[in-house]
Amino acid sequence: MRKILFAIIALAFGCLTADAQQIVKRYQDYVNQYKDIAIHEMRRYNIPASITLAQGILESGAGSSELCRKGNNHFGIKCHGWSGRAVYHDDDESQECFRAYDSAKESFEDHSRFLATSARYKRLFQLSRTDYKSWAYGLKECGYATNPQYAQKLIQLIELYQLHQYDSPDSKHHPTMPVQDQHIIRIYNKNLYVVAQNGDTFKSIAEEVGLSYRKLAKYNERNRNDRLVEGDIVYLKKKQKRADKAFKKTPHVVQAGESMYSIAQKYGIRLKSLYKKNHLNPDHQIKVGDRLKVY
Repeated sequence: MRKILFAIIALAFGCLTADAQQIVKRYQDYVNQYKDIAIHEMRRYNIPASITLAQGILESGAGSSELCRKGNNHFGIKCHGWSGRAVYHDDDESQECFRAYDSAKESFEDHSRFLATSARYKRLFQLSRTDYKSWAYGLKECGYATNPQYAQKLIQLIELYQLHQYDSPDSKHHPTMPVQDQHIIRIYNKNLYVVAQNGDTFKSIAEEVGLSYRKLAKYNERNRNDRLVEGDIVYLKKKQKRADKAFKKTPHVVQAGESMYSIAQKYGIRLKSLYKKNHLNPDHQIKVGDRLKVY
């Protein structure tokens, strides 16, 4: 961390020693190597690529940390709620458990999911993805790091290396990979979801997002071999038992063509919970105009 701070100060004042020049080169090489992955993740999760890159530099020493070398962990994410491979490293306490990955790409993907699925960081996703300063201060305020200068260090890195150039949707630096085949991952009712495209299956979506297709179908209360229709909502985690709090006093009024299942998907709640809230049997046939509790 001291080397990172030293390089920031040296670059800012234009007094680069030979050691500082090597550090600056390493940082720039890191940006060049991972900017396309950061942009790809930004397109899917709406996290500024500049923030992702700056965090990667800061947390991994631009790829030189022990966690990064041993476990491809670029963001210092610990094992909380993790069932995958792990590495152990002295941090706040001795030999703490950290997540380990098979590739840097997996680390970047998990970093996006980690932020997007945690209630702690929910408010950050209301920010513009070009507002890197608010994102930096928000990460610190939400508890991503204990260092009191964490936000300022991210901002310094972003501005010194002009990482904000990768946040603009029309940036010439964006990779030319086709985006029409990429599913945009959205957030609703404390869950992540994608909207099915023509030809999608649970297996094809599962492979894209790194999940078991059996689990994916189960999360959506479907058979894994069911055919998806363009426009279907596909949740990436187990659904909630009730809708967002905004619908606490607002029942759903059944419209033509709706089913209990389509309503459950619309609000991101479990079908069983929807029946239970409304004291209905699974064989009950709803009709247009019925009012259903969803919270």
